[in-house]
Amino acid sequence: MILPTVASLSEDAMSAVPRSLRQGAFALGSNRFQVSTRVVVPAALSGIVASFVLAISRAVGETMIVLIAAGGTPNLTLDPRDAMQTMTSFIAAAGIGDQPTGSVGYKTIFAVGSTLFVATFVMNAFSIRLVRKYREVYE
Repeated sequence: MILPTVASLSEDAMSAVPRSLRQGAFALGSNRFQVSTRVVVPAALSGIVASFVLAISRAVGETMIVLIAAGGTPNLTLDPRDAMQTMTSFIAAAGIGDQPTGSVGYKTIFAVGSTLFVATFVMNAFSIRLVRKYREVYE
């Protein structure tokens, strides 16, 4: 799920690099590998980073894929080999309507949702700063 998103968006970012930059590098005697690694990738770095952040945010927010990959067992552990319940799968499992309004379980759904929102917001804010720092604009 992550790899096609990263590959597609990164390819779009690299194809958006102006042809004049490539032609200038070829005119200076660079080969295709040097043009790719020293001209195209640095010029498209902000788009490549944005594709990684979008793919990771999408994977974290996806409920069913995360539920299948991590398992549905409510278990708190640091061992990545053990089955656990992620935030998105908890929201899906607890929000099916069996929680009475005002109970601790009902409020927990909103607390977990808010935590997931804050984590995604922080990750996006960090990526925006990173993209703006390395962004190159060409005419």
